[in-house]
Amino acid sequence: MLGVQYQRFRLPAGGGAFFISIFAMRFRIRHLTRYRYAGTASESFMEARLTPVSDERQKLLTRRLATSPTCSIHAYTDYFGNAVETFSIVQRHRELTLESHTEVETFFLEPPAVALDFNVSDARQIHHAGRLQLFEFLRPSPAIPLSAPVQALARQFFRPRDVLGESLQRFLAWLHENFRYAPGTTTIDTPIASVLKTRAGVCQDFAQIMIAVLRSAEIPARYVTGYIETESQRQATENGVAHARRTPRLIGASESHAWAEVYLPGGFWHPLDPTNNCVAGERHVKIGCGRDYHDCTPTRGVFKGTRTDKLDIAVAMQRL
Repeated sequence: MLGVQYQRFRLPAGGGAFFISIFAMRFRIRHLTRYRYAGTASESFMEARLTPVSDERQKLLTRRLATSPTCSIHAYTDYFGNAVETFSIVQRHRELTLESHTEVETFFLEPPAVALDFNVSDARQIHHAGRLQLFEFLRPSPAIPLSAPVQALARQFFRPRDVLGESLQRFLAWLHENFRYAPGTTTIDTPIASVLKTRAGVCQDFAQIMIAVLRSAEIPARYVTGYIETESQRQATENGVAHARRTPRLIGASESHAWAEVYLPGGFWHPLDPTNNCVAGERHVKIGCGRDYHDCTPTRGVFKGTRTDKLDIAVAMQRL
């Protein structure tokens, strides 16, 4: 589904109202996670962050989570606003399966131009007034330290008199031109320093580098997890569908994707995808956010009695 809508917004910090065209798409997403154990597990405790958010860029339409073995599922919202589902399996089992079914509508939303026209120095002063609210997204976090090489990049791309929007574009382009998307070259725990040396990694690495540089430049930034309609998925559903604009080729893992959100003056979180050198748009589905990957891991848990022999993850993202 693809349409064009128009919606009215107002800057939180004053300013006038403005209208923005929104390109809408609708997706059906099936996310299957299967843990196979080497032996028999006597207990498993799990939490899942697999529910897409509802905000100004997307609307959650339907959502269902099923587990095998079946059990009661409890839901809560965590500190960062992510929807979390928790459950426990207290019977013996050799396999644990989570199956999430979702329908979501997404929109392409341009940020207010005035928010990108501030220079870096003025943006820092505005952010300083809300420093307590933005504290977690200005400081280093467990997976995103602020090292000397990162600080050097911040000084290079975010000089005080530079226009913020132009600086963001230059840094996105530099990341895209100088780093190679190479699945298998890094792991979840690969430090930023290693990726800066090898200049190769995946979406998680590029998002964390961008966040580290922005925080070093005193610009709030947060880590985002979600899904992306990859090229193969697009080709499977796009044939015969009329589009309002050209659809660029996007790369990323079909199981999950990561990007960054930068906080602009006026209270607008601007989503940037360094892997694809673009603004995250209607082909991105946001699930959660936090300081880094650890705050919004799709699934995590513990079990007793054996070890994991195999983990399978499969995501089918179908444009309706």
